[in-house]
Amino acid sequence: MAKIVGFFVCLLIIALDIGAGICGIEAEMAADKVKHLKLWIFECRDPSNEAFKFGVAAAGLMALAHIIANLFGVCFCFFSNSDHHKASPNRQLTTACLILSWIILAFGEFMLVMGTLSNEKARASCGFTHHHMLSVGGIICFVHCLFVVAYYLFATAAAN
Repeated sequence: MAKIVGFFVCLLIIALDIGAGICGIEAEMAADKVKHLKLWIFECRDPSNEAFKFGVAAAGLMALAHIIANLFGVCFCFFSNSDHHKASPNRQLTTACLILSWIILAFGEFMLVMGTLSNEKARASCGFTHHHMLSVGGIICFVHCLFVVAYYLFATAAAN
């Protein structure tokens, strides 16, 4: 029964992160459709409501995938520095995947939120270009998927 639940949790995490990545890329395409005036590194453009919605969805789905992986893959490998050399390789991989997933989450959410805020309806912005923040954030969602699923798998294996 636990293996079936684990399989469906992995599928859910993968679906959420892939959905987040697709939403991020769709947000970038929607943002590129609005009128803008570009002068070297400065740009003036109107915000895109559709890009804003896709960006919020991408950031939310990525955060939800991370929360689900951390709730279901409770890490049993928190150990002190003195136990680090005694820990099994599986527990060390679990910790490494957990740390990397948090770093990737922070970077991906930063990119998605910055790209989304540049498309907020209340701000028609002029300034430095922030090209491809949403699409880079979307691609990071795919990378996040790999590390979160690896974390979940290693954490459940370490529990056994």
